[in-house]
Amino acid sequence: MTTRILIADDQEDIRSGFRLILDSQPDMTVVGEAADGESAVAQARALRPDVVLADIRMPRLDGLEVTRRLSPQTRVVVVTTFDQDEYVQTALRHGACGFLLKRSGPTLLIEGVRAAMAGDTLISPQITVRLLSRLAPARPAVPRADAAHPLTGREVEIVRLVARGLTNAEIGAELYISAGTAKTHIANVQAKVGARNRVGIAAWAWEHGVVRAEDREV
Repeated sequence: MTTRILIADDQEDIRSGFRLILDSQPDMTVVGEAADGESAVAQARALRPDVVLADIRMPRLDGLEVTRRLSPQTRVVVVTTFDQDEYVQTALRHGACGFLLKRSGPTLLIEGVRAAMAGDTLISPQITVRLLSRLAPARPAVPRADAAHPLTGREVEIVRLVARGLTNAEIGAELYISAGTAKTHIANVQAKVGARNRVGIAAWAWEHGVVRAEDREV
């Protein structure tokens, strides 16, 4: 089945960019756009999309109020430039099926829509890293012996950078490899540790002591 999506953002260029990304997927189609919160709610009730992508700061109604009014009848994924903890907590409390940062890139946007359709909640790795670091013990993480996990040395480097919230391009620049190579390494890591996405990799890294003390400053 094709996932029907409504994009709510007050910036036309953002809406156009999201439409290009999502319409390029064989299982997704954008059925409407809204430039303000009230229009988003009205269109969602008229068009009955499967997923609404909602910005936080919009005229008339903000994305948090849109989420409150539409959930749980409609899956809402908040996509914004603002990552304050209060926004994340309020969005999730109102029933959001995801909280993504616009700078996270097209891959995570697509993954966020698919996660919402699967009944999962996807949060941008940058936000997850910050939340995990605050929940982690105060003592520095001590990496376990190599035998304790199946990763190669290069994959451990990749995981540490993922746990800091870096994108594929940023990982490539850090390690002097291409973004495509970084993506391949990440896919291998997901398979080895049983993570569904980058957020899962970050969580695994914190839980298994792979994150170094200096990586805690995020």
